[in-house]
Amino acid sequence: MSNLFPTYSRWEVEPKWAEGSFLYGKDGKKYLDFTSGIGVNNLGHRPKAVQEAVQEQLNKFWHVSNLFPVEIQETAAEKLAQAAGMDLVFFANSGAEANEAAIKLARKATGRKKIITFYQSFHGRTYATMSATGQDKIKKGFGPMLETFTYVPYNDLEALKAEIDDEVAAVMLEVIQGEGGVIPANKEFLNGVETLCKQYNSLMIIDEIQTGIGRTGKPFAFQHYGLTPDIVSVAKGLGNGFPIGAIIGRDELKDVFGPGSHGTTFGGNPLSVASSIATMNIIFDEDFLAQVNEKADFLKKNLDEQLSGLSNVSGIRGLGLMVGIEVKGQVSELLQELRVNGLIVLSAGENVIRLLPPLTVTIEELRSGVEVLAQVLTKNS
Repeated sequence: MSNLFPTYSRWEVEPKWAEGSFLYGKDGKKYLDFTSGIGVNNLGHRPKAVQEAVQEQLNKFWHVSNLFPVEIQETAAEKLAQAAGMDLVFFANSGAEANEAAIKLARKATGRKKIITFYQSFHGRTYATMSATGQDKIKKGFGPMLETFTYVPYNDLEALKAEIDDEVAAVMLEVIQGEGGVIPANKEFLNGVETLCKQYNSLMIIDEIQTGIGRTGKPFAFQHYGLTPDIVSVAKGLGNGFPIGAIIGRDELKDVFGPGSHGTTFGGNPLSVASSIATMNIIFDEDFLAQVNEKADFLKKNLDEQLSGLSNVSGIRGLGLMVGIEVKGQVSELLQELRVNGLIVLSAGENVIRLLPPLTVTIEELRSGVEVLAQVLTKNS
């Protein structure tokens, strides 16, 4: 009997050890891990630079609270803001907390309550972020949600035009809907959202929890489209496994989040911040990102060559090293069979296989992963 609430449908693989792109189970098997801890371990498992940075901070202090100035918070905030082309950072503990902060900041800054999000979006599991999420299954059984959220179809600019008005505090969106099926936005839609936000003096919030920190081949996915959001939320890959989230905002929002307006006990924890600095030092390097893009091109080409002709594959989509393979039927049994064959991947909805390999994955590891995918999907076609 477990003393844990059964909130997760656990896999049959129990980790014993992990390094780089591989996870070693207690069953004695070696698994190629294309989950990256659900888009968290962007540098793979236990990267030396992150481990050393955390160890160095362990020997100084672990926690002092945000009543004290902490120099490494300033260092991390500067790196994060510069990479986003923005100004200010608030550190939280997770993606949901970051999105909570974004929602609070937008409402306080505008004096408005209404926030527009999109069907099939996912923004978290707190009450505000559940309310922001455009998927009913996330909300089932929890009673009434916050009433100030409105949902419109994704990639549908006309639907947004019909809903937005001067009562809207913000439009909140993912550049690629991750949990909703790895669905990229089109450029015209994103540019249109930005134009409408400016027209109605509404803030544009971009949720980069899964797409940020190099996952799409740029520091942030919004940078592929030349957007200038007001608030960006990040988490997952920021600490490469250590719990940390953040919002990044523009300078004009500075006075909105003054002393006492928002806070957190553990946000900006020195160990997590140390891990984030080491992570950003590697990922935000131009040469590193160029390699990510080369790997992404190889992965896409290889997937197209190996899978596109299969009768049970409906489409392959994504950006950078965030890829969705849409299949006919549910993916749960396919994922289990892939694990039996040594490849760990994710689902995104009921019929999409989601690939989130570490950004440090090698070409040979990508080739090996695609071979396993092709073998299992061909068998089941």
